[in-house]
Amino acid sequence: MERDIIKIDDDLCNGCGQCVPGCHEGALQVIDGKVRLISDLMCDGLGACIGYCPEGAITIERREAEPYDEFKVMEIMVSKGLNTVVAHLRHLREHNETTFLKQGMAYLIANKSKLNFMVEEVKNAVHQQDNNNPEMGFNGGGGCPGSKTVIFNAGGMKMAEPQTNSSLQSQLRQWPLQLHLINPNASHFVGSDLLVASDCSAFTLGDFHQNWLKNKTLVIACPKLDQGKEIYLQKFISLIENAKVNTITVMIMEVPCCGGLLQLVESASTRAGRKVPIKAITVSIRGEILSEEWI
Repeated sequence: MERDIIKIDDDLCNGCGQCVPGCHEGALQVIDGKVRLISDLMCDGLGACIGYCPEGAITIERREAEPYDEFKVMEIMVSKGLNTVVAHLRHLREHNETTFLKQGMAYLIANKSKLNFMVEEVKNAVHQQDNNNPEMGFNGGGGCPGSKTVIFNAGGMKMAEPQTNSSLQSQLRQWPLQLHLINPNASHFVGSDLLVASDCSAFTLGDFHQNWLKNKTLVIACPKLDQGKEIYLQKFISLIENAKVNTITVMIMEVPCCGGLLQLVESASTRAGRKVPIKAITVSIRGEILSEEWI
């Protein structure tokens, strides 16, 4: 499938770092005096970083994107040097992408004779706590801390805590939730049953967590107010094709504008290379289930 992704011109980039805070996914860092895209996996192609580049060094290109391949990504990272490799692997570690992190280290071990640095040096640096170590040439991690990936346990709580009433326990399995912020290639989406909920749904349904969210991954969006619907479409396609979600449940409100969310999912299903069962649920503004059907 085709997707948008940013491209950085090294000749124009002066390493000012003004674009880094604009990347909510934390996929940009200033390393060795240049801005690097340290994770294709996290780049959503929104292009918020472009508006912060005074040199015009960042553009968006649309290209055919194969399913994410950590070994191919590592080939690119290694060509940019030790510091970029370390930043990339740290980014995977911070976002709990342990499978890709192990693949990245496996690539380095398999190709250690071709590297101009030691694998042990990378391993030690990746597990350092200080991500701004000046000796490694880093200058800020960038991104919004609120969009950092967190995976919860099956009950939804990040840590085991006493529950006086089990019905009040959160069933949330991951963070972030907002569709612009989620990474469709994140491991927690793979093979999951996905709930796509309009922003108002959880506030309307008193039993949202126990009866609708339980055992599902979640993304939320507002088809009326959110910008960048094309990005939403591409993310849904990626969730179907790459993450291979098992089912998709779309929960919308009875108001007319909310139907756009279901239309986006249906359009993604039509364009994707595989089919996935879709259930549509319509909720009244008083919290009643008006309809529930597989489509």
